[in-house]
Amino acid sequence: MTSRPGIFRITAITLGAALSMTAGLALAAENNVSADQIVNALQPKPLTRSLSADRAPDPAVQARENGIVDRLRNRKTRSLSLGEREQIAELAAAKPKIDLDIQFDYNSAEISQASLSAVQELGKALSNPALKGSTFVVAGHTDAIGGEAFNQDLSERRADTIKRYLTDKYGIAGADLLTVGYGKTKLKDPSAPTSPVNRRVQVVNLNS
Repeated sequence: MTSRPGIFRITAITLGAALSMTAGLALAAENNVSADQIVNALQPKPLTRSLSADRAPDPAVQARENGIVDRLRNRKTRSLSLGEREQIAELAAAKPKIDLDIQFDYNSAEISQASLSAVQELGKALSNPALKGSTFVVAGHTDAIGGEAFNQDLSERRADTIKRYLTDKYGIAGADLLTVGYGKTKLKDPSAPTSPVNRRVQVVNLNS
């Protein structure tokens, strides 16, 4: 026969697990980003009349950027060299971007069920006429747990998974989605390298 203290202990553990799950779901709900929010984040910011002349794109710089994008768009392999990854990071630095809390199954490139809605909102956003004709970077990032080579490969496979989902489910042209993985090299919070905040997908609009 089970003792009463044992029953209380089991009940307490069960209740604690339920409360933890509820808190996790609430956090996930708070992190949800709508398609409209993604569109707003990725749209080029309008220039005032006084600034438009000062910030007019330099034709030489624009030609260089276009050349890099075209070359990477037509690459034959999934993996990029370190130099190519840094070129994309340099291009993306001043462009409209958004970090999305898209989680994957453990040590896997499969999108978790809890994050499917976030990917679907991304698909709706990139299908919006306001972003038509743009080229986007889909960048995968991991936390600092695990080896460098493993995380690099994992981040690349996760970025490719997002691209396949967007092309298969929303008909977005594959040539308009440049995927790159940064592994654990560009942590969002370097002071907390193992924090889940570092595991993210960043989307950048290169046309701005």
